[in-house]
Amino acid sequence: MRVIAGEYRRRLLRSLPGLEIRPTSDRLRETLFNVLCAGNPAALADSTWIDLYAGTGAVGIEALSRGARMVHFVESSKAAAEVIAANLKSLGISGGFEIMKVDAVRALRQLEASEKSADFVFLDPPYSMAEEYVKTLAALGSAKILREQSVAIAEHEKRFDPGEVFGDMRRYRKLVQGDAALSFYRFVKIVSE
Repeated sequence: MRVIAGEYRRRLLRSLPGLEIRPTSDRLRETLFNVLCAGNPAALADSTWIDLYAGTGAVGIEALSRGARMVHFVESSKAAAEVIAANLKSLGISGGFEIMKVDAVRALRQLEASEKSADFVFLDPPYSMAEEYVKTLAALGSAKILREQSVAIAEHEKRFDPGEVFGDMRRYRKLVQGDAALSFYRFVKIVSE
């Protein structure tokens, strides 16, 4: 597993042994960032990210490599949080991040309470924990963390549908690659007539 592009391009990242942590593949991560950049590499400059179920931190580190200003890595596993810290240290990244060792919903509440907002939120729970998608997307859809142009992305199995609507958040795109899929959501306020 490596960083795809940006300042830390081609640098290797560590992972945990076993099947508990399933890092986002290099190919899917490249597709994700190509979609978000839409041909404009500067589109991620100075952005703020929340990497939920961060695992190895590969997605958040990719964002930092491409110019993100801040990444909140959220990982409840102590061993995985240590891998994230080790990956950041091995790349010489000493700022612009926070590692939150709590579950995803609690992290969203804490970030909201401290009046933080994000341009991008990525979530990738273990595929076997389908209920985590609904719980986390519902919490995100009702939180005041996303701005009007913010994007939330859920990585999931292509056979699983995490849902279309969560509060004021709506899916606007689904991209399938191999056995995995990415669902893209935007926070859209519905104006009643």
